[in-house]
Amino acid sequence: MNPVKVGLLGLGTVGGGTANVLRRNAGEISRRAGRGIEISHAAARNLDSTKADMTGMKLTEDAFEVVNDPEVAIVIELIGGYEPARTLVLQAIANGKHVVTANKALIARHGNEIFTAAREHGVMVAFEAAVGGGIPIIKALREGLAANRIEWLAGIINGTGNFILTEMRDKGRDFADVLAEAQALGYAEADPTFDVEGIDAAHKLTILASIAFGIPLQFDKVYTEGITRITREDVAYAGELGYRIKHLGVARATDEGIELRVHPTLIPERRLIANVDGVMNAVLVKGDAVGPTLYYGAGAGAEPTASAVIADIVDVVRTLSSEPATRVPHLAFQPDALSDKPVLPVEAIETAYYLRLQAADKPGVLAEVTRIFADAGISIEAILQKEPPADSPDATVIILTQRVRERQMNAAIARIEALDTISGAVTRIRLEHLASN
Repeated sequence: MNPVKVGLLGLGTVGGGTANVLRRNAGEISRRAGRGIEISHAAARNLDSTKADMTGMKLTEDAFEVVNDPEVAIVIELIGGYEPARTLVLQAIANGKHVVTANKALIARHGNEIFTAAREHGVMVAFEAAVGGGIPIIKALREGLAANRIEWLAGIINGTGNFILTEMRDKGRDFADVLAEAQALGYAEADPTFDVEGIDAAHKLTILASIAFGIPLQFDKVYTEGITRITREDVAYAGELGYRIKHLGVARATDEGIELRVHPTLIPERRLIANVDGVMNAVLVKGDAVGPTLYYGAGAGAEPTASAVIADIVDVVRTLSSEPATRVPHLAFQPDALSDKPVLPVEAIETAYYLRLQAADKPGVLAEVTRIFADAGISIEAILQKEPPADSPDATVIILTQRVRERQMNAAIARIEALDTISGAVTRIRLEHLASN
């Protein structure tokens, strides 16, 4: 049987890794797929800069030559970003070609449109590499956990942010200092906004939540908060109280709707996911039948991501002769069975909180603060007070609360900040226990 011919868009880090792994492991991959797989046509803006083995490939700087090549059966989109990736993918689909992509931004923003087009043309769009690099979390959610009603998931799904918080905790360093190192090491871009402000994680959470709960992709409804305001003091105080701060993506199904949020989060240090350090990723999924399951591994990099890309190619090759109706749906649930359950605004979510405030060091101040919490129906779990430094009249007070609606906490914080005895803004970090119940 003739090999399946694949067209590759992008020969950068992941594209080069994909070409190299596909060539190096050709025999093993062919045994799994049932046919040989070869990259016959590749496009890149700068063909001289790639580290890929391009032997035997037709090369071009025009990506449309690849998607319009009649010999290409599968197009691998590794360009990234929204455009021209969207246009190229839709053109490939219109030409009857299957698509494999690692582009989380594209799927999160335009996935609904792309999947509709794919169904109309009877082709597959595979995107395992879009979330978690080499971790097979998409397949686990879509297929391995198909018997379950997913209750919630929480993920460390951006390695740059996790590296920064790990360094702040282990070495007592400031955010800006560690960010500069992350950029020097190549973990963070020159413009790190997508990583440190949570946008990259929000793209990935959008995809995970859609597959977990059977809802349309809704990136614009994800609450997103970055880690730029986390201080080394917050990291240290969290540690004193038995917690670690992680930049989490959290999706939870409630009776009222779906929570979709990315933000810094305190997690009990005994949780496995709290001990995922450096640039590694992990996703914790709670199913009603299986209980909690944890998926851990490299969230980026040439060959880890190539591993997921090639796994998708193998899946597509295995199903080339199957009827479209027998394939696994893009978002796990049949397209006509997607839920219209609403995504909740952040004010409606319920979580516990870590609060840090600067309070005048005199009698009655804490009593006034706790009275405000009592009036708002907020229960306090723990209070930690630090002696004021010699040059300040204010003490640092750390308060952990039990679970409460965000809108109740907003009202309480507004009242606390209005007190004459409180200096500046109250620092708020959400807290999740991630227990199995």
